[in-house]
Amino acid sequence: MRAGSEAVETNLASKDSHWVFVNEEISDTEILELTHSALGRMTVIRQIFPLWRDSSTRCMRRNHRISSLLCDPQEGYMQNLEVSNLYLYDSVLMLANAFYRKLEDRKWHSMASLNCIRKSTKPWNGGWSMLETIQKGNVTGLTGMMDFKDSGINSHVQFEILGSSFSETFGKDIKRLATWDSVHGLNGSLKESRIENGMQGVTVKVVTLLEDPFVMVAENILGQPKTYKGFSIDVLDALAKILGFKYEIYQVSDSKYGSQLPNGSWNGMIGDLINKRADLAVSAITITPERENVVDFSKRYLDYSVGILLRKPEEKINIFSLFAPFDLAVWACIAAAIPVVGVLIFLLNRLQALRSSATQNAPQGQPANGVVGSGSLQSAVWIVYGAFVHQGGDSVIGSVALRIVMGSWWLFTLIVCSSYTANLAAYLTVSRMDHAIRSFQDLARQMEVDYGTVRDSAVYDYFRNKGTNPLEQDSTYAELWRTLSRNNGQDFSVSSPSEGIRKAKKGPYAFLWDLAVLEYAALTDDDCTITVSGNRFSSKGYGIAMQHGSPYRDLFSQK
Repeated sequence: MRAGSEAVETNLASKDSHWVFVNEEISDTEILELTHSALGRMTVIRQIFPLWRDSSTRCMRRNHRISSLLCDPQEGYMQNLEVSNLYLYDSVLMLANAFYRKLEDRKWHSMASLNCIRKSTKPWNGGWSMLETIQKGNVTGLTGMMDFKDSGINSHVQFEILGSSFSETFGKDIKRLATWDSVHGLNGSLKESRIENGMQGVTVKVVTLLEDPFVMVAENILGQPKTYKGFSIDVLDALAKILGFKYEIYQVSDSKYGSQLPNGSWNGMIGDLINKRADLAVSAITITPERENVVDFSKRYLDYSVGILLRKPEEKINIFSLFAPFDLAVWACIAAAIPVVGVLIFLLNRLQALRSSATQNAPQGQPANGVVGSGSLQSAVWIVYGAFVHQGGDSVIGSVALRIVMGSWWLFTLIVCSSYTANLAAYLTVSRMDHAIRSFQDLARQMEVDYGTVRDSAVYDYFRNKGTNPLEQDSTYAELWRTLSRNNGQDFSVSSPSEGIRKAKKGPYAFLWDLAVLEYAALTDDDCTITVSGNRFSSKGYGIAMQHGSPYRDLFSQK
């Protein structure tokens, strides 16, 4: 698709342009990139290979073998092969099948050996017979059924015509407009389904589901129809005002958004759209690939991500937490060291006083040589304690031994106080982070708090797809899914978001749900007992769902 990329770079794919690409090698990814980057309309014609995704049929061959790598849908080799390689494989396959049929019917014509010296070589007599065998035989290869018949044309080749709608935004969608084959011709319409003059005078039927703050019941007047309010209702009212349509709204009967049942049908609001009971579905409904296969969506009007609703941990007040940085043995050693050092200082002080009195005839019991203090044991212990708590005390100026003891004690107190300050800061930090659940990984690793979500919801399907995907590298989702799906979701999952929020308030329980809904519940909680955490990275969004092929999709997306 080099030509398409150059057209976009040179501004040839402007809003008023219409490009038609006939290319069998173009992939879905290239089509989406080209459609989103070009302002004009795009039409792509390419061949359909119906057997690419049918691995069981593709690998069951009578007369030839296909590598197991091509048969494994998880490997993805088949989708990455170029179309020229597929045709090359099928050409060899058809020729080999013709040889096999000739040998089986014993109608093989031997070939004359080639001689490079001779100027002329006798042609092979079996050429026309081989061509006739190829035309009569039909083989199923990588490109589908090959049956050329007498005309030499394969009638089983199909083409699809993909087109984008007119739009001034970059977020256009690509869809299949029609298919073509030599037997049935064109199947579909190349004309775009558009509504002229907007939606003036049109009344649409809207199905909804109560979900704060997206859809809520307003104050109703007795005897009048129920009215609704909320973020999604505001979006719907704004569209109705711009496009000029009216709507009738009702609540879905089973109170579900919509998920696929084992029998292939859908429940909830998606089921009402499929069964054409409603034209639109408006609520906190998320855009998922599974839902896009059966209904259409407008562009996302709000990003979507999954959050975790938890009850706030109760703050435990412990008046003895002041002593937590040190063990009991350390405190005991410190408590014993203060009187021991005090006694040592008292003895040294008394010894110094006795020596001074003997030499200078000083009165008994009075300090000498500048020793300030009463010289009693209580004063010595008080001096040691004051130095330990950095509050000073009476100065002791005496012998060298006394100064060495006091200097060592000061150094000891400096080390102890520094260690205490560091351990206290670490203790306070760890105590705040203890048992904190801030991500899915934290939730999967712990065992104290149960967690769940709403059964048969988009969040439930999200964890099921991630948890059961063998190619998923993060084992967190597998662990989460084992808990969520225990007893078919009856043990920990709930039937409605309101039930999950009530269960999280009572705790210990973690409710996994739409982040916007959980944040609204936390903000409006009168008791302020719940908190929200989770990953705010968004890969999905909320949109307005409508019937598949609905003409309202482009109008809603453009507005």
